[in-house]
Amino acid sequence: MTMKVSVLGATGYAGAELLRLLYGHPEAEVRHITSESHTGERIDALYPHLTGMYDLQLESMKKIDSIGEDSDFVFVCLPHGHAMGVGQALAGMETRIIDLGADYRFADTSVYEAWYHVPHTHPEAERVYGLAEIYREDIRSARIIGNAGCFTTASILALAPLAKQHLIDVNTIIVDAKSGVSGAGRGAKTANHFPELYDNFRAYGACTHRHTPEIEQALTDLSGEETLINFTPHLVPMSRGILSTCYAKLKPGIAPELVDAAFEKLYGKEYFIRLRGRGAYPSTKDVRGSNFCDLAWHIDERTQRVIVLSAIDNLVKGAAGQAVQNFNIACGFDEKMGLDFTPIYP
Repeated sequence: MTMKVSVLGATGYAGAELLRLLYGHPEAEVRHITSESHTGERIDALYPHLTGMYDLQLESMKKIDSIGEDSDFVFVCLPHGHAMGVGQALAGMETRIIDLGADYRFADTSVYEAWYHVPHTHPEAERVYGLAEIYREDIRSARIIGNAGCFTTASILALAPLAKQHLIDVNTIIVDAKSGVSGAGRGAKTANHFPELYDNFRAYGACTHRHTPEIEQALTDLSGEETLINFTPHLVPMSRGILSTCYAKLKPGIAPELVDAAFEKLYGKEYFIRLRGRGAYPSTKDVRGSNFCDLAWHIDERTQRVIVLSAIDNLVKGAAGQAVQNFNIACGFDEKMGLDFTPIYP
């Protein structure tokens, strides 16, 4: 059954990537796309790579009521603080929402307010966290899905088997993650200007990055133990991709085979999780343009730490692809629909 879908904020990188994926989805019909800064323009004029795929004009979100009435699903590809208004505007409709921002990712809205520094205006909304491999059953019937963030997707998927099987001390976790510059959005920023970015590699947001509590929330839920982590992101001079390196102290007596078994138990039947195994080294180029997450792990017997490596494409598995995967689950479609393609290489 074809679903009518609309994309709010279609001119950002995540929105444009979502349009690319939805074009190839056999059961999705894009009805409306919005942009406040480009209202009235055609999407293929802004993104020529979509020429011949869409001839839609960008609308204003001032028409959100009529957009909602004409949509089975609304994808919100806007910065944090915007989706709450959409959720409130569509509260009386059957329209379902997939928010690619942060507004609906947290069970406790006070955590959102503390890290994002804006009031949460829709705390009563019933919502689920949209990380498909972990919360699939909740996603099936959810009306509002808070799509997991990019760094968080890579990091939670890396650590989930260890937390769920209680193999690590969850308060020894360090996440060191590197992202391509598309994760910073399309807006012009000095730090992302070519002369600043090229031939450079830098950290940012140490101790303060907003994905920190999102990772902690999921790992606390999985382990049943209150979890605090250190998370430091880095910017690398490439357009897309995330490599997350996650460290944790193994609990006493945990043999390497138990670590192997934990990953196989949780992900052995997951199509979009590719287990590269103990001792391997995933690469961002191996997942570029795809919805796959490649995982590998190393065990340092000298320090009794496990090191998990996770590679994703931040715009696909970390944003638009995950949104389509959640859409498929919510609709009862094959989870691979519209996403069953190989990575781009080289």
